[in-house]
Amino acid sequence: MARFQLRAAHYKGSVRLKAGTVITDGVGGQAGDYLWSGLSSANITPDMAPLDAGANTMKSGSVYANVGVPATCTGVGSIDG
Repeated sequence: MARFQLRAAHYKGSVRLKAGTVITDGVGGQAGDYLWSGLSSANITPDMAPLDAGANTMKSGSVYANVGVPATCTGVGSIDG
């Protein structure tokens, strides 16, 4: 299982996910999590904050392994309008 919190808006196909959304790879996600099928170390971004050991492992295998996650999110990219 891997769960991340988005620190910026992201697009998954035509779906816009707002900052603060929790995404999961689908293995043991919690109610309210967005299922991001195909989530892997190859397609995570630096604006995904790991929430569990699986996510930490996934991040450590990515090109962002040594990049810090922003401590806050402004949500500016998540404003509708």
